[in-house]
Amino acid sequence: MTPAELLTDSFSRVPALIERATADLDAQQLSARPGPGTNTIAWLAWHTARGQDVQIADLAGTEQVWTADGWYDRFELPFGPDEMGYGMSAGDVARVVATPDLLNGYLAAVTEKSAAYLAGVGESDLDDIVDEGWTPPVTRGARLVSIVDDCLQHAGQANYARGILDRL
Repeated sequence: MTPAELLTDSFSRVPALIERATADLDAQQLSARPGPGTNTIAWLAWHTARGQDVQIADLAGTEQVWTADGWYDRFELPFGPDEMGYGMSAGDVARVVATPDLLNGYLAAVTEKSAAYLAGVGESDLDDIVDEGWTPPVTRGARLVSIVDDCLQHAGQANYARGILDRL
């Protein structure tokens, strides 16, 4: 297995986790908070896809799936197309309202684009410096691992929130 295949496999696991967290819930349930000031399942699922989309598009030098494929318009969120969730207030988190089909469809499209990008990444490409704003500078490989890590953490949080919601 090549490093790119390993990363592709890692990214491919995220949609099933989000599908499990969102299964059989309506938009209202997806927007419920498991506790005061916590993130909702809808926000966690949306942010998982947005974070991956923004960062993979940046690495690939392409437009985000969010705007290129019309997902921004389909979601009809009260934010600009560049919003991805970092630093959002509790009020903004509550404004992310969506159905499971919308959330899972967007993540599936992002995962497909990520796989297509990774198919063209060679082992030596992983050592390319992509961000000199950190010490040490961030390589393409480190950025990709960071993206996967963020996706898996948020998918886990969404499933934890789902477990709480199921017990209420």
